[in-house]
Amino acid sequence: MPVLGQDHAQTNNLEWDDDSNRDHPTLAGPARLRHFARMTRNIHVIITGAVQGVGYRAFVEHQALAHGLSGWVRNRRDGSVEAMLAGEEAAVEAVLAACRSGPRLACVEKVAVAELDAGELPRGFRVLPTE
Repeated sequence: MPVLGQDHAQTNNLEWDDDSNRDHPTLAGPARLRHFARMTRNIHVIITGAVQGVGYRAFVEHQALAHGLSGWVRNRRDGSVEAMLAGEEAAVEAVLAACRSGPRLACVEKVAVAELDAGELPRGFRVLPTE
């Protein structure tokens, strides 16, 4: 693979970190923002079924942290579990798939998903009080 020169890289929105190998450029400027926006996903999820009292919130927290997601999870007074998941698209999809099966003692009936605007992403992952 040919190595791109610095001038050529800048015109294609590529740059190198000072300590990086010039064979592996990274996106810069507006191209980086477009790439980041495409690769992130922010969703609101409501899970219904036998999902309270079975370790569902801890399960979601564990899955989210294992996949590097930000957000929160909480029980709702109607017996459902609600979560907001934000992060890399493939990681969000993996956690969403795990939510569809839930922990061993759960019986998931439905997982309703709503896409959210990117907005400001939360830092870390938290279990919130019931609302």
